[in-house]
Amino acid sequence: MIKLIAKRFLSAVPSLIGVIIVTFVISHTLPGDPAAYFAGPSATAESIAETKARLGLDQPLPAQFVTYVGDLVQGDLGRSFNSGQPVLTDLVRRLPASFELTLYALLFAIVVAVPLGLWAAVNPGSWIDHLCRGTVTAAAAFPSFFTALVLIFVFYYKLGWAPSPIGRLAIYFPVPPTVTGFFTIDALIAGDVGTARAALGQLVLPAISLGLFALAPLARMTRASMIGVLGSEFITTARAEGLPRRKILWTYGFRNALLPVVNILGMIFSFLLGANVLIEQVFGWPGIGTYAVEAVLTSDYAAIQGFVVMMAVLYILLNLGVDILNMIVDPRVRYDD
Repeated sequence: MIKLIAKRFLSAVPSLIGVIIVTFVISHTLPGDPAAYFAGPSATAESIAETKARLGLDQPLPAQFVTYVGDLVQGDLGRSFNSGQPVLTDLVRRLPASFELTLYALLFAIVVAVPLGLWAAVNPGSWIDHLCRGTVTAAAAFPSFFTALVLIFVFYYKLGWAPSPIGRLAIYFPVPPTVTGFFTIDALIAGDVGTARAALGQLVLPAISLGLFALAPLARMTRASMIGVLGSEFITTARAEGLPRRKILWTYGFRNALLPVVNILGMIFSFLLGANVLIEQVFGWPGIGTYAVEAVLTSDYAAIQGFVVMMAVLYILLNLGVDILNMIVDPRVRYDD
């Protein structure tokens, strides 16, 4: 296991170096001058030059890159121009909000897509199969922000069933003491069921809006994997021996079809974590997506670079977690090559 972890980290180093270089170059070619932005609209050329010197932007680009890499090696992602705080502090504070939203969106996708994929797999070519595939395809056909706006209009504005889309918690509920950073869990740990229910209510519409986008790939993978397993010789043998259909489907079929589904879960979670930028904007969600958008709009170089580097590291860790989970699900899986 230790050998696997070390090998995965070593293989990810070149990719991480490439991400750092490309992100640095792209962020510094964005339109706009952050020094002029922070100096104010009435700033003179002298004050803008002073701001550039204070921010270190008066140095040549290679010198700025060397300074940035040196700080990065020490775990310093720089200081945000917007908040005035270390970028790492800002990201760590906002990351639980994005993780909570993404996790609930993934849970929603799993609960809906996996049963639909299984239902379609045991009825291939039937109207049930076509209905399941058509449903998940239609759900993923619309942009996530459009789906979010429609859900807000219907369930908040028209029906009044959903709470106002103002963030993680309504202003009249107390923020629970931080343990995990997930409001729903922290409120339960504190014994505040009302706050937990309110936090869960705030999650419903954004989680559905984000999770709908993951239905199609998850359902299709479940269907294809299950169809492949049900056509295997050991399933034919189990049927010939007269085993109950439920046991064949769940004990032998679903367990063996689970490995490809687990493989795609890590990729889907990573994708959702990066794709929730628009959802966070629509629902006023204080996550890293909102932070990244604000950084781009103000050419906050350190924040942009810190966000991308953190996403790259999270992607590496998630893929490592998927590899380990694969070995737990199927002990025959090894990553020796």
